[in-house]
Amino acid sequence: MSSEVYISGLGAITAIGNNVAECYAALRNGQAGMGEITGLATIHRNKIPVAEVKLTNDELAEMGGLSAHLSRTALLSMVAAREALNDAGIAGLNQLRTGFVSANTVGGMDKSEEFFVEFLADNAKGKLKNVYDHECGSMTELVAVPLGISKQMTTISTACSSSANAIFYGARMIKNGLLDVVIAGGTDALAKFTLNGFNTLMILDKAFCKPFDENREGLNLGEGAGYVVLVSDKVAKTLNKQPYCKLSGYNNSNDAYHQTASSPEGTGSYLAMQGALKKAGLQTSDISYINLHGTGTPNNDSAEGTAVKRLFEPNFPPMSSTKSYTGHTLGASGAVEAVFSVLAIQHNVIYPNLRFETQMHELPFAPETELRTDVQVNHVMSNSFGFGGNCTSLIFSKL
Repeated sequence: MSSEVYISGLGAITAIGNNVAECYAALRNGQAGMGEITGLATIHRNKIPVAEVKLTNDELAEMGGLSAHLSRTALLSMVAAREALNDAGIAGLNQLRTGFVSANTVGGMDKSEEFFVEFLADNAKGKLKNVYDHECGSMTELVAVPLGISKQMTTISTACSSSANAIFYGARMIKNGLLDVVIAGGTDALAKFTLNGFNTLMILDKAFCKPFDENREGLNLGEGAGYVVLVSDKVAKTLNKQPYCKLSGYNNSNDAYHQTASSPEGTGSYLAMQGALKKAGLQTSDISYINLHGTGTPNNDSAEGTAVKRLFEPNFPPMSSTKSYTGHTLGASGAVEAVFSVLAIQHNVIYPNLRFETQMHELPFAPETELRTDVQVNHVMSNSFGFGGNCTSLIFSKL
């Protein structure tokens, strides 16, 4: 049994950077990653902005050491997972009980879409290899095996809370003495299926998104991957560098209100945050910063805001949504934002909520609009709330 779970490695690739250092520089400099669609062959080009990773599949494959014919979801995953593992610098990893817990929601849908373009035009054409391994679990296996992890691999797909739940699950595996090290996080690539689906729900903003703004109109889809390396207290003592922080709290709840909408009262969000605080043994006054789920949709921000008001009123900590930088990376978002939360603790910074203009009329607080470096960041709460009411909050704490 491990009394604590520590974060010893970080990896990320998003629309604002191809590694953790580049992402952090963009966060500090207020550089968002949204723009016109360039990678997808879609009718929505020049109409709907997205936040694309600025590398081709060939470039991603070269970075990650995989074949370029694989799904972009797996290619993104490998880049970030390998960075996290290298960053952790764990000696004798093959002698430790190591697991890979990875989340995604789209699987290899990008390759399936390529297949059906050819197949529907001529049933004798199309590469079946682009279809048979497109499901979510294959994305995990395609990355775990080259990393040398074959005994414990798990895939989690719980919509937008997926990779937060991967971190949650990995921590529990360590806490219960089942594993010593877990590379946990998630990945998702843009696909026409996803873009069309969210457009059908009428929750995409045709401009750059404005989370928690009174005049918000929707989200911007993004892509990317994020991973953290979780280690037990026993492994932490053997490292050549001090861990970044510890994962002190985590909780998942489900209000089961609607397939795609959060309950107006933010019940699931409230229970997730409340449970994470209890797990961490903290009070609301201990939280230095909330990394909001903050997608920019009217329903989501209202529900999350209502839950924050209920739990934290009258003393609200600084908060912001980093989706104003990266867009909504879906299955990757919880882990990408976990990486950003750890960086906030490491550098004692609070990120601005880009493009915020008008406070929501029903809320007594507003997100931060300027980069803050004048604060001591001891505990960060990171929220990830998904379709179906699957809500998870993580709390990262300074050592």
